[in-house]
Amino acid sequence: MLQNIKWLFFDVGSTLVDESRANEHRIRDAIIGTGISYDEACERAVLLARQNNAHPLKSLGLPLTPWHSEDEAVYPQARECLSVLHGRYKLGIIANQSPGTAERMEKYGLLPYLDLIVASAEEGVAKPDLRIFRIALERAGCPPENAAMIGDRLDNDIAPAKRAGMTTIWLRQGFGGMASPRTPEETPEHCVNSLCDLLTLLC
Repeated sequence: MLQNIKWLFFDVGSTLVDESRANEHRIRDAIIGTGISYDEACERAVLLARQNNAHPLKSLGLPLTPWHSEDEAVYPQARECLSVLHGRYKLGIIANQSPGTAERMEKYGLLPYLDLIVASAEEGVAKPDLRIFRIALERAGCPPENAAMIGDRLDNDIAPAKRAGMTTIWLRQGFGGMASPRTPEETPEHCVNSLCDLLTLLC
């Protein structure tokens, strides 16, 4: 199946960019004045994530406090991974992001390896809406059977990409990587635990 792949599309958060410190910041902000300890909030959030809850803080009754993008950091393996893959595939982004995704990719040193960026803020449509996947495929000039989606979330990345006809690779990082597929639609064709594992799979 992977022999037919010409384009690889990546999510951003918890896929190329490590959001663990930003998540920690959000949890610490959310528990202010609640009497809930940080360790307790984390333990309950992890439990909910393992139960396929994509919004653990909201389900805990905690406010969705502002996101601190300054706490984000590119995964150490991301540049090498994209550099190697760019010699074999066309690379793109399909992500739910605030405005300025290209600028952030440039700051992280990833932009030279990306052939296409399709982000929700600029497109006015967000995953899991199939339209954002179709926009990316159309701009790439790539039929879905020749494209793979790589992401951490079963609900936002794997299931809709499969509905769009793409091959799916689940990168089990962050809260999204703690979930378990519940339906055939959420079950990826391939599963890896790191960007290094992704290189092993694709090269």
